[in-house]
Amino acid sequence: HRIVITTILPGLFSAMILAGCSGEPPEKKEPVRPVKAYQIVDAGQQRTRSFPGRAKAHNEVDLSFRVAGQLKELPNDLIGQKFIRGDTIARLDPRDYEVRVDDVSGQLERAQASARRAQSDYQRELNIYREDAGATSKTTVENKLAARDQALAEVRSLKASLEAATDDLGYTWLKAPFDGAITAKYVDNFQDVQAKEKIVRLLDSSKIEMVVNIPENRISDLPYVENITVTFDAFLDRPVPAEVFEVGTEASLTTRTYPVTLIMDQPEEFTILAGMAGRARGLLRVAEGEAGRARHVPVAAVFTPQTETQDDVWVSDETTGAVSRRRVVTGQLVLGGIEILEGLGPGDWVATAGVH
Repeated sequence: HRIVITTILPGLFSAMILAGCSGEPPEKKEPVRPVKAYQIVDAGQQRTRSFPGRAKAHNEVDLSFRVAGQLKELPNDLIGQKFIRGDTIARLDPRDYEVRVDDVSGQLERAQASARRAQSDYQRELNIYREDAGATSKTTVENKLAARDQALAEVRSLKASLEAATDDLGYTWLKAPFDGAITAKYVDNFQDVQAKEKIVRLLDSSKIEMVVNIPENRISDLPYVENITVTFDAFLDRPVPAEVFEVGTEASLTTRTYPVTLIMDQPEEFTILAGMAGRARGLLRVAEGEAGRARHVPVAAVFTPQTETQDDVWVSDETTGAVSRRRVVTGQLVLGGIEILEGLGPGDWVATAGVH
């Protein structure tokens, strides 16, 4: 044991001597902390706003027949086929509906003939009564009039039935309501289908929509947004011009955002598919009459030291990264925060969190 201790102690003394000769330990530097900041923008400048979204077709619908029947014409290779508005996509067997049209047409012809006879009988009886009131009675004339009216009512009823039967016959054709391509087929040919049962899905990709969610504190800026473009993740270097198509009138209960639908034409150089993710951007211009208004900052950026009544902010130097306290003159609360009448200029970066 003595040998071991004698061997170790010189090493420990040597380490202590070396540590003493190396000078004082290196100074511990405090790491640089990030600051959440807001850049002052002049009232006459424009600011860019961007929001994420996902593409969808402008027109997309599941088509169905309005009547039931057996499919007679439904090609197997429909998927991907393009149709022009009014083109026939599928057809039901029309025989039952053709028979119905013929049957009602025959009933209508017979009813029209009966109505003509009833009109003649009424007119003849009325003429006799006018020439010689004793030759017939007023009751007989009224009965002839009632018979004529009943015959005319039957004609009107059968005309309506014929119109409905003709419409049902027309509904045995399934036609494209707009230009588009078939993206799904739900049934097979010769299958019996019910009214309103899904047959195919038609998608119009000539125009593309994108829904973005705008926070409720920014939705009032929408009328002043211009030069809107959408950049899709698959085509980052090819922004697509867009415009506002529809604005939701009710905010989401969970996110407190309003859905805004943008619409754009399908580009010629590449194809945007439904479901592609992207980002919409636009320039926010100043509303007319507001160019001379004071600059503003978020309310959280302004603080008042306990011993003073003057309002201060923390300004960050972009070059050095240091922050310094600066006194400002504040104005009224506005939609974007609080007005700064004096003390800040365009381009200044102001801390918006942890100011106390």
